[in-house]
Amino acid sequence: MKKLLLAFILVCSQLCLAQTAKEIIDKNIELSGGLTNWKLLNSVLLQGKVILGVKDEYPIKIYQQRPNLTKTVITIGGKDTAIEGFDGSKGYAMNYATNKVQEYAEYVPESFDNDFIDWENKGFEAKYLGKEKIGNVYCHKVELTKNVNKNIYYFDTKNYMLLKEIKKDDTLIYSDYKKVGNLSMPFRIESSSTKKDGDYVMLINRVDINKVFPANTFKF
Repeated sequence: MKKLLLAFILVCSQLCLAQTAKEIIDKNIELSGGLTNWKLLNSVLLQGKVILGVKDEYPIKIYQQRPNLTKTVITIGGKDTAIEGFDGSKGYAMNYATNKVQEYAEYVPESFDNDFIDWENKGFEAKYLGKEKIGNVYCHKVELTKNVNKNIYYFDTKNYMLLKEIKKDDTLIYSDYKKVGNLSMPFRIESSSTKKDGDYVMLINRVDINKVFPANTFKF
């Protein structure tokens, strides 16, 4: 009887944790704009500057469009230079050894939507890992398993905004949230990475949503 009771308690506790993770993700979606508004988002143009190392600073533009089109452009010496993107069928990235953009056969584009939108329908699994302090802010810690990849997310316990994301090779810090239409978006993103040239600070000063981009925007 005691063993049955213990097993029942363990099952219930796991269910509660799963529900808690779902509730946190749902709260993030709700308070950052709502599921309907996120699904009505079809394109984004981010403009600002990216800081590499201590002194290297460049104007940057990031174009994104459903379902997975993307293009990152930085301005060097007054000239716009595309450094990475996906045109719908092929992925490209800058080869810094040759200083040229080249096609990468194994380039895997990211979905236009963030990981939290329809995460259950995507087959992801969410697990609540408790609370942890990031700086002076207490956060809910949630692990999202995507196939074999596990990402960890930290949500502010007060407003449920995403403050930190840990991926396989990158750690991202999000801050300076502002309203863009009905949506809340971070205007400062810091990246630390195990990959070469993966560390940067991006400061966004303008976000345009649902713009109609010219047909050749994502060509390389």
